[in-house]
Amino acid sequence: MQKIEIKKKSVIPVYGLAAAWLIYCLFFPLYMTWHFIALACAAALVYLGLSAIFPGKIEYIEIPEEPERTGDNLIDALLAEGEKAVAEMRRLYAKTSDGLMRQKLENLIAVTDKIFKNLLDDRDNYRQVKRFSEYYLPTTMKLLHTYEAFGTSGARGENITGTMERIDTALDTILDSYKKFFDALFEHRALDIETDIRVLENMLKKEGFTGKDF
Repeated sequence: MQKIEIKKKSVIPVYGLAAAWLIYCLFFPLYMTWHFIALACAAALVYLGLSAIFPGKIEYIEIPEEPERTGDNLIDALLAEGEKAVAEMRRLYAKTSDGLMRQKLENLIAVTDKIFKNLLDDRDNYRQVKRFSEYYLPTTMKLLHTYEAFGTSGARGENITGTMERIDTALDTILDSYKKFFDALFEHRALDIETDIRVLENMLKKEGFTGKDF
């Protein structure tokens, strides 16, 4: 994320300016022009002095970067779905206090984001990622929302506790499956690279640049 710098001035110099005016009016006359000039000068000195002592503070505000897009409406719509799902997972992560569950959610967020972001590099994976978004992701989100609802209900019982434990365990399987799904997105690229390597090796061998048998 990009950050912009915002300087917030201290209110103390303003209060000091008002106090200077009040004190001057209580102890000095104000019926001639030079009286007002003296007051203005005194107040200005107080304000400048306090501004130097209390310059305020600098805050940095994060500005979300514009999401990457491909220009293809179908792919960009799918990317938007992924961003929405990841944002919801992050919300659930922020509300979860259980350390182990937070770790699982963190890993789930990371691999889910990678699955969708893969479309930026390889549009040919659209059908696989679309299937992931329509069939696998909704069930995962339903489980996470159920876990949140049961966890914040304040009630405890055999059914609630058992369900939460079952979801907790299921997330291990889901996370492992997500990782395998992500790896599978590179299958055809891996095969292409393997083919290229074999072709190059055979060419080098044919031209006599290597005596090694591959």
